[in-house]
Amino acid sequence: MTLTRYFTETLKARIERDPGFRAALLEEAVQCLLVGELDVGKSVLRDYVNATIGFKELGCLTAKSPKSLMRMLSPQGNPQAKNLFDIIAYLQEREGVQLKVTATR
Repeated sequence: MTLTRYFTETLKARIERDPGFRAALLEEAVQCLLVGELDVGKSVLRDYVNATIGFKELGCLTAKSPKSLMRMLSPQGNPQAKNLFDIIAYLQEREGVQLKVTATR
């Protein structure tokens, strides 16, 4: 348990002081989702939300209950695409970034 607390506190501190890291973390979460790593992507999004605005504020802004949002991004969660993209769209807006998909071969 101590290791988890240390990781969470370390992540939160880094996110608070480094906007580039914050944006990169959001980008990594979306990238994981796009390549089919749903569990990893949800986990990174959950860490991002916990370390930035929190689920209570996200719930108010997306008109979803905080508990529902936490369940969606939990390992057992199965969010609908609309809900997942609503969350990502809000987080992009809040972060001041616009993520784009680029096709490569």
